Amino acid sequence: MKPEPNTAPVPHCFIHLLSRSTRMKSKAVEAGLWSIWLSGLVLVGLSLYATHKLPPAKDRIKNPLLSRKVVSDEIGPSIAIFAAPGPFAGSVGAAQSVAIRSWLGLPSRITVVLFSRHESVVSFAAELGPRVLVEPNIDFTFLGTPFFHSMVARSQEFASDICVFVHPETILLANFVSALKFVHELDHDWFLFASPRNLSYFPFYLDKDGKHWLREDGNRVKMKELQEIITQNSQPNYNEGRLITAWNRRDLPLHTGILPPFLYGKGIHNHWVINEVASSELRFVLDASWSISSFYMTDPAPRSNKCVGCSGNPNIEERSWEYAGNSLLGALYGSSLFHEAKHSSLVKLLRCNGTYIFADTSDNILHIFGNVKAFGLFERRIVHFWRKKKLAACAKDVNSSHGAFKWSLKNQLKPSVRLDYPFTLESLLSIIADKNRTIVLGVAGFSYKDMLMSWACRLRGLKMTNFIVYALDDETYEFSVLQGLPVFRDSSAPNDTSFDDCHFGTKCFQRVTKVKSRIVLEILKLGYSVLLSDVDVYWFKDPLPLVSSYGPAVLVAQSDEFNTTGPINMPRRLNSGFYFAHSDVSTIAALEKVVKHAAKSGLSEQPSFYDTLCGLGGSNRLGNNACFEPETNLTVHFLDRNLFPNGAYGGLWEERNVRETCLKKGCFILHNNWISGRRKKLERQVLSGLWEYDISTRRCLLNWHENQLASER
Repeated sequence: MKPEPNTAPVPHCFIHLLSRSTRMKSKAVEAGLWSIWLSGLVLVGLSLYATHKLPPAKDRIKNPLLSRKVVSDEIGPSIAIFAAPGPFAGSVGAAQSVAIRSWLGLPSRITVVLFSRHESVVSFAAELGPRVLVEPNIDFTFLGTPFFHSMVARSQEFASDICVFVHPETILLANFVSALKFVHELDHDWFLFASPRNLSYFPFYLDKDGKHWLREDGNRVKMKELQEIITQNSQPNYNEGRLITAWNRRDLPLHTGILPPFLYGKGIHNHWVINEVASSELRFVLDASWSISSFYMTDPAPRSNKCVGCSGNPNIEERSWEYAGNSLLGALYGSSLFHEAKHSSLVKLLRCNGTYIFADTSDNILHIFGNVKAFGLFERRIVHFWRKKKLAACAKDVNSSHGAFKWSLKNQLKPSVRLDYPFTLESLLSIIADKNRTIVLGVAGFSYKDMLMSWACRLRGLKMTNFIVYALDDETYEFSVLQGLPVFRDSSAPNDTSFDDCHFGTKCFQRVTKVKSRIVLEILKLGYSVLLSDVDVYWFKDPLPLVSSYGPAVLVAQSDEFNTTGPINMPRRLNSGFYFAHSDVSTIAALEKVVKHAAKSGLSEQPSFYDTLCGLGGSNRLGNNACFEPETNLTVHFLDRNLFPNGAYGGLWEERNVRETCLKKGCFILHNNWISGRRKKLERQVLSGLWEYDISTRRCLLNWHENQLASER
C-alpha cells in the first residue's frame, strides 16, 4: 500500500517565515536583474565606442566579389580613353573638340590618348594640357587610316586601370564613370560595350571647364534633364564603329587567339571583338548601353573619306576596299564565321533607383547588386522580374531597339572577297611621291612578303611615306592591301615564281629581276625619279638626300665588290638591287638600253646593267668608282661601301652586334645579299636584330621615337 500523504496542518509561524523568505528572494532577484541590465548597458556603450574606433566595415571584410583595388582607392580607378580623331577642321573638328572636352570634364582620373600623326591633333592636345596625349607610334595605312590591332596593342602599354575605346565624336555623361567604377569592383576580369544614341537636337553647350552643360542663358542643366533630352530626341545607333568598348587591365587577355589587322572605323572590328571575348569566356561581358548615357550629333553635311589625290573617283573616296578587307579578315580570323554569340544572351547592365542590375533577358532573370560602396558587400537577390513591377519598369526597354542593335556579324563576313585598289600606277604615284617627285620602289613576291613588311615597317619608322610596292603576284598584292601598303601589279610580272627557289642564280630570280628594270623605266617616263631598293636591304637612315645630290644624268648604284681594297667598279660589280635614277633624258635612254639587253640575255638583269653602262669587261670605267656610257651621256657612280655595304663587305653580318657596328661606321643601308636561299637570308636578318615586323601579330615592331634616334646617330 502507498504511504498516506502527510496532511498535517502547517504551523502559522512557518507560514510567516516562508512569506518573508519569498519576499526577500524576490527583492534579491529584482536587484540582480537591475545589475545585469546596467552591466549590459555599459557593455553596449563600450562596444559602440570600440566599433567607432575600428576601420569601416568595407575595409575589414574581405569579400571575394570586391575588387582588390576598391578598398585602397577612394578616388576611383584610373581611366585611359583612346580615340583616333581626324584633322581638327570644319564640322568634324568642332564635334571632336566638344566630345573630348566632355571626357576631360568627367569626375574621375581620366587621361585621353589620341592616335594620330596630324599636326592639327598635336596642336589641339597642347591646348588642353598634359591629360591629353598624342600617340603616333602605331601602324597606319598609306592613306592615314589607323590599324585597330595596333591601337589595342599600344593601349596595353599605358598604365591605367581601365582602357576605353570611344569614337572621337561621342559625348559622354557622368554616369559613364559611375558605371565603370561599379564594374571595376567586380573581382573578375570584365569587358563591356555600349551603344551611344544618335542625337539630332541638343540645345546645350559645355562650359569652359567641360564639366557642366549650360543653357543659352548660362544656367546649368541637371543630369535628369539631359537624359530626357537624349531619350526624346535620339535614334538608335546602327553604326558599329560608334560602339564604346572598355575593359579592366589585369592578368587575362581580351580573348584567345590573335586580333587581326583590322582598319579602325571600317566596320566589323568592334562586333568581332565582342564575339571573340564572349566566345573565349575569359571575361564577364556586359552590354552597358542602358546604364551609360552617351550620344553623338547627326551631321547634316555629308561625310566622305577623301584622300589627297583621290578626287574624281567615287570608289576611291569611299575606300570600299577598306571595308572589304575588314570583312575578309573577320572571316579568316577567330570563330565568328562559325560561331556567333547572340546579343540576347549577353548580360545587360541597368541602373534602377541607384541600384545596378545585371539583366539576363534570355531567361527573364535579373541579378540585383546593391550599393557596394555603402555596405562593403554585394547584396545579391534573384527575382523573376516580369512579376516585379518596379524592376519591370526599369527594364522595360531592355528588349527595345536601344542599346547595341541586333546585329548579325556572320552576314557581314566574306571569306572569298577580292581586294582591289581603284588606283592606276599614275594616280598612285601622284599620291605617294614627295615634293621632288621622287619615290622609293620595292619589289616582292609572296615568298618574301614578311621581308617586304619588315622593309616597309623600317621605312615607316624613318618617317618615309613616299615608298611604293610592286607586287609580283596576286597573293602579294592582296597581302599588301590588307597591310595598308601602296601597292600595284602589272601584267608583265612572271606568273611562275617559286616560293623557296627564287634566290640569286636561279631561273626564277632571272625572270623577276628583268621585271624590275622595266617598271623603273615606266615610272621614269611618267616623270618620277626612282630609288629602287630590294626588300632585303636594311635602312639605317634616309639615303635620298645623298643619292639624289649627284644631279641629273647620273645613276647612283651600290657596288657588289667584296674585296676590301682595290676598285669598286670592277666587271659586273654593279648591284641592281639598290640604285637611284633621275627622271631625265639621259637616264631614260640608258635604262631603255639595259631593258633591251636584258630581254635578250639568259642571265639576270644585273649583268645587263654593267655590260650596257660600263661596257664589256669594264671598257667604260672611270677611275675606281664610276663609269660613263657615251651614247646616252650617263655617268654611273658606285657608292662608298662603308656607307652602303653589300652583304659580303667587311664581314658586317658576322658582327656580334650588327646594328651598333653599322651605326658606328655611319651606314645608310646594309644589303642582305651574298647568301644563298630565302630561309638562310631570313634567318640571318631576324637573328641580327635588323627586323621590324612581328609576323604573328602583323604589326611593325619599332616605334617612331626609337627609329628617330637611330636615324640621327
